[in-house]
Amino acid sequence: MMDFPDSSPRTRPPGLMTALRQGARMMMRDARAGELRLLVLALVVAVAAVTSVGFLADRVGRALERDASQMLGADLVLDADEPISAGFIDAARQQGLEVSRTLQFPSMASAGDAAQLVSLKAVEPGYPLRGSLRVADAAYAEGTPTRDIPAPGTVWADPQLLALLGIGVGDTVGLGDSRLRVARVITYEPDRGMQFVNVAPRIMMRADDVPATGLVAPGSRIDYALLAAGEPAAVAAYSDWLGEHLQRGQKLATLESGRPEVQRTLDRAQRFLSLVALLAVLISAVAVALAAGRFMVRHRDGIAVMRCLGAVQAQVTRMLVLEFTLVGLFASAAGCLLGYAVHQGLVLALGSLIDTQLPAPSAIPALQGLVTGVLLLLGFALPALAQLRHVPPARVLRRDADTLRARSAAGYALGAVGFALLIWWFAGNARLGAVVAGGFLGAFAAFALVAWLCVLGLGRLRGVAAGLPALRFALAGVVRRRAATITQVCALAIGLMALLLLAMTRTDLVAGWQRTLPPDAPNRFLINIQPDQRQPVLDFLAGHGLRDVALWPMVRGRLVAVGGRPVGPADYEEPRAKRLVDREFNLSYGDALPAGNSIDQGRWLRPDMPEVSLESGLAKSLRLSLGDVLTFDIAGQQVDVTVSGTRSVDWDSMQVNFFAVLSPAALENMPHSWITSFHLPPSQAALPRELLRQFPNLTVFDVGSILNQLQSVLDQVVTAVQLLFVFTLAAGVLVLAAALTATRDERVREAAVLRALGATRAQLARAQRLEVLAVGGLAGLLAAAGASIIAWALSTYVFDFRITLSAWPWLVGVAGGMVAAWGGAALALRGVLRTPPLLTLREA
Repeated sequence: MMDFPDSSPRTRPPGLMTALRQGARMMMRDARAGELRLLVLALVVAVAAVTSVGFLADRVGRALERDASQMLGADLVLDADEPISAGFIDAARQQGLEVSRTLQFPSMASAGDAAQLVSLKAVEPGYPLRGSLRVADAAYAEGTPTRDIPAPGTVWADPQLLALLGIGVGDTVGLGDSRLRVARVITYEPDRGMQFVNVAPRIMMRADDVPATGLVAPGSRIDYALLAAGEPAAVAAYSDWLGEHLQRGQKLATLESGRPEVQRTLDRAQRFLSLVALLAVLISAVAVALAAGRFMVRHRDGIAVMRCLGAVQAQVTRMLVLEFTLVGLFASAAGCLLGYAVHQGLVLALGSLIDTQLPAPSAIPALQGLVTGVLLLLGFALPALAQLRHVPPARVLRRDADTLRARSAAGYALGAVGFALLIWWFAGNARLGAVVAGGFLGAFAAFALVAWLCVLGLGRLRGVAAGLPALRFALAGVVRRRAATITQVCALAIGLMALLLLAMTRTDLVAGWQRTLPPDAPNRFLINIQPDQRQPVLDFLAGHGLRDVALWPMVRGRLVAVGGRPVGPADYEEPRAKRLVDREFNLSYGDALPAGNSIDQGRWLRPDMPEVSLESGLAKSLRLSLGDVLTFDIAGQQVDVTVSGTRSVDWDSMQVNFFAVLSPAALENMPHSWITSFHLPPSQAALPRELLRQFPNLTVFDVGSILNQLQSVLDQVVTAVQLLFVFTLAAGVLVLAAALTATRDERVREAAVLRALGATRAQLARAQRLEVLAVGGLAGLLAAAGASIIAWALSTYVFDFRITLSAWPWLVGVAGGMVAAWGGAALALRGVLRTPPLLTLREA
């Protein structure tokens, strides 16, 4: 018998295009049926939250790298303690950069019999190269921007200088050998820093007029600056050139070194914005997991039918993967577009912080958004969806109880790890990411344990409610749906906890942040108080209502040796360390730890021992440790002290603070003066004039303008944070809807069975209300506890200030949980009790 080749058709797996078409058809069908609505919305909200903050941080960060605008007055600033050679200027011009020079130093200004220490600043045409000065024609009038500088023979001055000298615009002021006319009043100077020479009253003049004053002579202590601005590439090339040619006493100014108080505020702002986005992403992950679980439950029967018709696991897996890849790409793209639109609103809210053209956004925030969407799907949706590929064809005839497979649990764990890495990447701050991610994961585990214990307890109470049908039905539903109830409590609690934490961020945390710069923060520094004037000055201030003013002794000294070995700038590589060891310190001594300081390592000083307590950042920069013996040169005398401890210092408080505080035994007999700071109300603006009339050697520094600028930064950042609240609110609503919708099908079947057994609709409605109120109340209680703990951790370990925990989160949490659960049930579960029992039982 002759054999013929087998001509029957072979089953081949569908090609990529066929599978792609099947995945697209499934996505469109599920979208029309509303099965993907919650999943897509949760992904869009999470991606939009990440990208909106990412776009803002990226553009502002690159703008600050490109130019510090009004905060530095140029793209790049070279500071020097000697005149800057022409070679540096020529090199800048060869790169096509604009240049301008300034010099500033303390001097005395006089008018009649009055004299006042001022910070004199001489500028060249073109200053400032970035940002603009604001000037007015009268003291305390509203200023207008200008690109001019003082005309020859004139000066511009701070309004407080005019008040101290008793003169006005148009009067003359003496500077050295020159008499110059006050032409305008300075209301805003963009590049004014926090050094003492800059918080003295400012007087500004043309650089051409300086030689005639006779104030600049060999040995004069003058700060020189070269300002440069231009295209980013040219600025970068010149910066590299400067890095190779810097000389002793020269340094490049950055935002951190030039405006540290603004940099700290912007850093905190970035952490606040990241916190809001992270909360939105975290609770969106819960919504994604719940929506994916419901999708899996509702598609088991359809997948079983497909398996009966010949579909193999590989085909099912391929269709699901392609469908949800398309869903993820669509949702992520929509989220990126929404995030870009929202970030434009954030730019408008923060626009006045940086008076410069922001660069175009890079692709990194969009990449972060896409990774967020993919990780949310992989970590929180695919573990549930992966169970669909294991649905047996026999489910068409026999519906076995569904259990969570071990590999799904492993998938969730892998997703959680990947998501934690995403949080760390996006936050840019390991501590912030650890507190938020760890707090939420720990809270979820704690919530699940408490909910499980509560469900067990309620199961024991079922017999007590024998005479109350509605309560008995409610308890029976909670116990019977144990896994669903625990999931629902956890989901609601996580969502409510995020919302409560956000509310506490807006109130307690933001208020705590703003308390670092309270309205009564010191706005005047008083220095050069001689020892015999200490008590008279205190009496003067107390007599004018300024009590509780603390005076601190101040001694000038230079660190010359560590452990008996001489030290100098050449011993350090870090620029900050070189500057610190090459300058004189303002030293102080005292018996008690200064207010706003806290011990990091070691202990406080022993008054009778030669010891020193160092600020932690200084100790780290100079590589100093507990027990090191430091030698300070003070007025030609060398003093040896042992490091007893390190301190954290609240530099934002505007109080008098020191890098190094020594014990009284070490410094008490050294030549010293006294310094203090205090808050002067506007109603007492004339007090400094009277104080200086009585104590003419004193110097009063007014830092009110800097405080006003910092307060403006705070206010605008809070506005930006509020704009992001909508994402977290939307994510919370999605969690609530997903948690309640996940149990809808089961509730419909239970209601049908109970109606068939004689229960009335009114009894079932009361039972449903009791159940959701109990779930909402428990979720609210757990949420309040978790939010309070995380808020405390954030304030202590991330934002570096204290908050006062109050009772309102507990009351609002419980009440809000019950109201939200009730309202959510009315929306998500409507129609459950109106479905005809017979129809439901036929479909079961």
